[in-house]
Amino acid sequence: MTDPLLARDARRIERYAAMADAARFLHPVQQALLHRRGWLRMLAPRAAGGAELPLPQAVRLEEAVAAVDGSMGWVLTLCAGAGWFAGFLPPPLARDIIGGKRVCLGGSGAPTGYADQDGDGEAAGFRITGRWDYASGAPMATHFTLNAVLRANGQPLLDDQGAPRIRAFLVPAELVQIVPSWASIGLRASASHSYRIDGAWVGKDHGFTINPAAATADGPLYRFPFYSLAFVTLAANVAGMASHFMQLARPCMSRRRHAIKGLPLLEVPEVAALVRAREQVHAAARAHFYHVLDRSWAMVENGTTLADSDLHALQASSLALVAASRAAVDELYPYCGLYAAHEDSAINRVWRDFHTASQHSLLLP
Repeated sequence: MTDPLLARDARRIERYAAMADAARFLHPVQQALLHRRGWLRMLAPRAAGGAELPLPQAVRLEEAVAAVDGSMGWVLTLCAGAGWFAGFLPPPLARDIIGGKRVCLGGSGAPTGYADQDGDGEAAGFRITGRWDYASGAPMATHFTLNAVLRANGQPLLDDQGAPRIRAFLVPAELVQIVPSWASIGLRASASHSYRIDGAWVGKDHGFTINPAAATADGPLYRFPFYSLAFVTLAANVAGMASHFMQLARPCMSRRRHAIKGLPLLEVPEVAALVRAREQVHAAARAHFYHVLDRSWAMVENGTTLADSDLHALQASSLALVAASRAAVDELYPYCGLYAAHEDSAINRVWRDFHTASQHSLLLP
């Protein structure tokens, strides 16, 4: 397979990564690249103006970007993922949004707000109220997606099991107030701030259901299960950051000498063996991950509904890749010296980004 990221694009991303980290948001050059390449629309339906890339191709691109700058890879993944929801919106609304200038969808998955029914017939809609956290790319978002508990007359609506009904919504950014809250040690430039909405009204067509049966766009991308898509895209980001760390760790170990043997650490047999072992385990986990992803995608492309065993294989291979990534970063870091602890060093930024990204709740060991 050809390299998913052009060398000149990689150089441009890398050139501004440190400045973005210091500014705590993507550099304007990085933002422009996301828009110019159409990456934020890459999972949106082709009929709506998106690229509708095959999922394995999109995942490899996300990994490649994260392997250059973790924050940019994270924003690309989360915002392009929100763009995927356009495949579940009414087609006219999807075309209007995805076709907009410099479109970027951000959002949050936790149902930490309410949607109160408001209006009847053609004027039916919802008033949205609440606060949501961790909206990566929030400052550049033109629209926000969210989950909310449905209410009528101030009372939650219940499903057949007696649990509150939750529905996904898409809200224009002009109805949203960003709440600066992102103070993590890593992924600083992802600007994953909170946001709030205070009684904003949206039409009923802004609500949608994330389910293959409810997809409004044809194509295998919208038949691929949501949680499986989330697992593979997040795992690929973590793997990309781990690869970047291992790449930067080697020169650190070459410069650092063993206190007793006097040799550069990479010439100490035990250290060299550890480095090779971690790289090999990571490479094997990555190869298996893409084998499972490619096989699952081919099945969905051919019209097959993934069985529970297929979903488990996607989750297991994703978590195995994350585990191999954690082992590589955590075991090699002590050999990298104080330089790796300097906040302004590239390897420290990658270390911080990695340990922030791998805290995502879906990636628990």
